[in-house]
Amino acid sequence: MFADLLKRLTVSAPAPMPDTDARLALTALLVRVARSDNEYSTAERGRIQDIITARYGLEGAERDALLTDAETLESEAPDTVRFTRSIKDAVAYDDRLAVVEALWQVVLADGARAKEEDALLRLVANLLGITDMDSAQARKRVEG
Repeated sequence: MFADLLKRLTVSAPAPMPDTDARLALTALLVRVARSDNEYSTAERGRIQDIITARYGLEGAERDALLTDAETLESEAPDTVRFTRSIKDAVAYDDRLAVVEALWQVVLADGARAKEEDALLRLVANLLGITDMDSAQARKRVEG
C-alpha cells in the first residue's frame, strides 16, 4: 500500500492525488514534524488526531487508522526534501497552506518550540511553496 503511494509521489511529475492519498501524505508530514525533535509526545499525537477530525471529519477508529498509516508512511518515506516537494506538486496551494497551519499546531502542541521543529517547519513550508509571510500568518493564527 505505502510502496505504491511512495512510488507515485516520487516520480518526476506526480499527478494530483486522490483525496485519500493526499490525506495520508499530509498527515505523514504532520508526523514527520512532530518527530523531528526526537520526542513524539502524547500532546503532539493528540493534536494530530484533533487536526484529522477537524480537517477530514474522521473520528474514532477511522481517525486512528489514518494516523497509524501516516506514522508508518512517515517512517518509510524518502528524505523530507523529496517527500515534501512531491506533495507540493500533487496538492493544491490552499490545502498546502492549511497543512502549514496544522504543522504550527503540532509544533506548538507541547508548549515548547524546539529548534529542530522550527527549522524543519521553515524548510517544509518553503518546499511546499508557502511564502514566509503566509507561514508567519499561519503561526500567528495558531498562537492567537
